[in-house]
Amino acid sequence: MTTNHTLHTATLKNNCPECFANNGLEFTFSQKETAHKLYVKAEKTIDEKLYCNSCNTIIYPVNWDDDIERVYNYNKKQVQPKSSSARLTKLGLGLIALTIVLVSALIYFALKATQL
Repeated sequence: MTTNHTLHTATLKNNCPECFANNGLEFTFSQKETAHKLYVKAEKTIDEKLYCNSCNTIIYPVNWDDDIERVYNYNKKQVQPKSSSARLTKLGLGLIALTIVLVSALIYFALKATQL
């Protein structure tokens, strides 16, 4: 199961390159996280989107002007991405614990059998 987490959202006062409204632009930085049965892992890549709420369009980087680019660079520094290392779920931790207990029991009984 994949979920999309919003890391940072910023409202801009810049003019939209499409409709020229100055109160509808919004940057959204998000990161995908994939949950498996045994572990959860976030992707390294951060998805960035500039959306205009006035004309309901996505503004692609080709259409950005220098002012939008500066605001983008500032807001990109504000993003704190999730760690991309894998985290074990309760099921994963339980299986590891069960494996350790079973291996320990096998070693114990093997040593006890050799002493007889």
